[in-house]
Amino acid sequence: MNFRKPRPDEPEINLIPFIDVLLVILIFLMLSTTYSKFTELQVTLPVADAEKSRDRPREIIVSVAADGRFAVNRKAVDGRSVELLTAELSAAAKGMDDTIVIVSADATAAHQSVINVMDAARRAGLAKLTFATQTSQGDAR
Repeated sequence: MNFRKPRPDEPEINLIPFIDVLLVILIFLMLSTTYSKFTELQVTLPVADAEKSRDRPREIIVSVAADGRFAVNRKAVDGRSVELLTAELSAAAKGMDDTIVIVSADATAAHQSVINVMDAARRAGLAKLTFATQTSQGDAR
C-alpha cells in the first residue's frame, strides 16, 4: 500500500526577478565606471639615494609599466614580446653612437619584464644600460 499523496507539479524557481536585479546591477556598474585612456605609461619608480647623474644626450628611455607594457622614448610598443622591443630599440638607436639605455621600470613591475628589456637591449647591440630611480623626496634620477 502506498500512503503518500502524489505531488501534482515540481516547484520551479522564477528567474525573472533574478535577471532584473542583475540587469540593474550591470547598468549601475556601466554608469559608475570611468573610462580613461592613458597616452603614457604610469610608472612609479623604485627609491634609491644616490648622487644625481649628469645629463646624457644619447640616451634611450625604456619605460616598463606595472602590467608589463613597454614604451621606448615615450612611444608605446604594440606588443610585449622581446622581438618587438628589440626592433623598437634598434630603430631608436639608429644613427646614434655610444647610446645609453635607461630602464625606467615601475616598482611593482614583474622582474621578467625588466629582464626582457635587458635582453632586447643586448639583441639590439646596446651594451650600456642603467636603471632610473627616485629619491625619497620623489624626484626622478
